[in-house]
Amino acid sequence: MVKYIRKSKDFDILLIAEGTYPYIKGGVSSWIHQLLTGLPEFKFGIVFLGSKPEDYGDIKYNLPDNLVHLEVHYLFGKKNTPVIQKKTVEPEKFKYVYNLHDYFISKKGSRKIDYIPDYIKSLDFYNKVITEDVFLFSKNSWEFITEKYYQNCSNYPFVDYFWTVRNIHSPIWVVTDVAQNIEGYKIIHSPSTGYAGFLGALLHFDTGKPFILTEHGIYVRERKIDLLSADWIEDKRNIFQKELGELDYLKKMWIKFFEGLGKFTYSAANPIISLFDIARQIQIRYGASPDKTIVIPNGVDVKGLGELVKKRPKEIPKVITLIGRVVPIKDIKTFIKAMRIVANNIPDVEGWIVGPEDEDPDYAEECRFLVDSLGLKKNVKFLGFQNIKDILPKTGILTLTSISEGMPLVVIEGFAAGLPAITTDVGSCSQLIYGGIDEEDKKLGKAGEVVPIANPEALAEAYLKLLTDENLWKNCQQTALRRVRKYYSLERFLNSYRKIYNEALNQWQG
Repeated sequence: MVKYIRKSKDFDILLIAEGTYPYIKGGVSSWIHQLLTGLPEFKFGIVFLGSKPEDYGDIKYNLPDNLVHLEVHYLFGKKNTPVIQKKTVEPEKFKYVYNLHDYFISKKGSRKIDYIPDYIKSLDFYNKVITEDVFLFSKNSWEFITEKYYQNCSNYPFVDYFWTVRNIHSPIWVVTDVAQNIEGYKIIHSPSTGYAGFLGALLHFDTGKPFILTEHGIYVRERKIDLLSADWIEDKRNIFQKELGELDYLKKMWIKFFEGLGKFTYSAANPIISLFDIARQIQIRYGASPDKTIVIPNGVDVKGLGELVKKRPKEIPKVITLIGRVVPIKDIKTFIKAMRIVANNIPDVEGWIVGPEDEDPDYAEECRFLVDSLGLKKNVKFLGFQNIKDILPKTGILTLTSISEGMPLVVIEGFAAGLPAITTDVGSCSQLIYGGIDEEDKKLGKAGEVVPIANPEALAEAYLKLLTDENLWKNCQQTALRRVRKYYSLERFLNSYRKIYNEALNQWQG
């Protein structure tokens, strides 16, 4: 059931936000808000695709006036189930179900996934040929799922396989229903592949309107990380049925599905934007056409954040701050463990965890328990969501301990406020800290340190080195300020998207 926050049939750019703006703070949501507020000459509409209503609270942003349309949909929310009745589909028609399943589940690089049949690109295919009741509720579908079960994973409980197939595919018809009914836009922009990218691609194929894709992290890789650590998919095989390093079949189904969505999205989008060149190369490996890929780094308000440098105390604060959501992908636990080592050497050091805890309350509780068990109550503080302008001047080191990132805005914001950073080796962090856009960027020097993932000892060593060497800290600070001013300004970022939007609008109107 669609929920309209704002409604319009006349706007320039349709943004598709999967699980982000305006219900989640930070990250991609901050980036979307930057676009909305920084480009007031355009009228925007947003389709929000969430998981379930109970996973989100209230809107977290003051919505700008140029956001004239906002509709909300849930991929796994409660829907009206068709009346249970005997339904049999003609075999000729149902062969397309096999093809659809094969496209989304086939191995990456196989002929089946490299070739995208035209009918999969058509809205009529989902709304008239293989409708939701055909795919999910027909007798043929039951026989199809049973057949695939015995072919692929009969050592699992059938009910687990059945619901995995259902849950993987059912959002397709939520998305196609959205595509059928949204109107009033001129161009389409998705900040990810996944279900958002699938919607953008369908709209492009249906209307011919330009479709822009920006990937902050590589969606498929991030979903792999989520799935590999997921406890809701249990490997039911015994020790004799497993081979070393073999991935659970149900998790492989999800991963292949997201790879299929990514390939489908890449086939429709132009340009395909990444935030740094390593990500662009990964996009190409996942199926993006090289001639459609470009790089546009994130940008921040260098001038406004630069005012915070004047508010810094003369001495380096013995405060290490991690700004981010308290969720597993941010690896807060490694930060806490590193703080134990640092506190052994600098007893009055403080570690601030600045970010919401409501996305994964169980993980947040585990982090608090770890603080208690390590005797760090006086050193590590959970501050919740804060205005970073209040936090950054009081901080000595900005840190990021994630196991996956794209181009973290928070690191760039810290640079603009005169803060060196110590991060894990994820996403663009190495480029940000050591330079990498061009040779001149590299010559600027380092703005902190990059350490391996999940290594509290390496983190602690880097923290201690920077906190106890004032000359090193000041050199890193100056590099951070020079780098952000030259390469990561908000003006440069907004001008890049202003140009892309205007070119797309001219293309459509022309």
